[in-house]
Amino acid sequence: MIVLGIESSCDETAAAVVRDGHEVLASVVASQVDVHHIYGGVVPELASRKHIEAIVPVVDGAITQSGIPADQIDGVAVTQGPGLVGSLLVGFSFAKGFAYGHNIPWVGVDHLEAHLNSVFLAPDPPPFPFVALLVSGGHTSIYRATGHRKFHLLGQTRDDAAGEAYDKVAKMLGLGYPGGAVIDRLAAEGDPNKIQLPRPFLDKDRYDFSFSGIKTAVMRYIQTHPDTFKADQDHIAAGFQAAVVDVLTYKIIHAAQESGCRHLAVVGGVAANHGLRTAVARDAAEAGIQVHIPSLDLCGDNAAMVAAVGYHYLAAGERSTMDDDVYSRVKFRPNITAS
Repeated sequence: MIVLGIESSCDETAAAVVRDGHEVLASVVASQVDVHHIYGGVVPELASRKHIEAIVPVVDGAITQSGIPADQIDGVAVTQGPGLVGSLLVGFSFAKGFAYGHNIPWVGVDHLEAHLNSVFLAPDPPPFPFVALLVSGGHTSIYRATGHRKFHLLGQTRDDAAGEAYDKVAKMLGLGYPGGAVIDRLAAEGDPNKIQLPRPFLDKDRYDFSFSGIKTAVMRYIQTHPDTFKADQDHIAAGFQAAVVDVLTYKIIHAAQESGCRHLAVVGGVAANHGLRTAVARDAAEAGIQVHIPSLDLCGDNAAMVAAVGYHYLAAGERSTMDDDVYSRVKFRPNITAS
């Protein structure tokens, strides 16, 4: 089955063509980083307008790149939620029109399920069951996966997502937006032990997270060292990243051990972080657990992962209708059960 995937939940307009839920034939992503950089974060109205400008050339580009004629596409999968409602509407409306015009089935999928299925686009995907850490700008959660569309929520952040904390700390330090890559780069040059920051919930048996305290600790350090913090940016970045990575790594490995899983996955935009990838691989190897992390281009928002999970929806006979609408709230998680 050839599936066209469409993603527009935040500030990337993406389209991809995927065969049978695992073979990526084409993937095109149009980023809006330059547009939102000067504002220090995503401006929803601007994001919506840029999606409208990009959606047609991005989809055309993916179809052309795939070498599959549009009339040979078997179905369409599109992000239905969660996300920014204006952004979601652009991709969702386009998917409706494309499917209607080509008389093919289409289905709206959950953005989080798409991220969790991104590991199946890699050459060596994990067997079920496995535990997964989904860590991005909007979400930080741990799941136990028993199927492509069967996930049990073990824990989640109680306040900021990890990626959100990265962006806010970067803004405090005057490093610009987005903050993840620049802090990751600075952290490699600093001493993580020079500025000690808290590890919230590290001593808890549960799998919940809290990152607002780490963010506040950085702010307090800046406030109490107004004349020197600029010179210590690399050490602040290293200390902050070490604190976040310690918590994330401990929680996902502990979850794998407690769940009896010998495989774990790390997905989402923050899965591209070098410090996190290195720490999880190191500690998991010591625990005898195999790690699965998507390639860098599949960590951030992309449409290949949407097509991957959409394949399983469509193969099961699920279809969306022209009366369906987007879901901007996180409550849209049809196949994720809470603990």
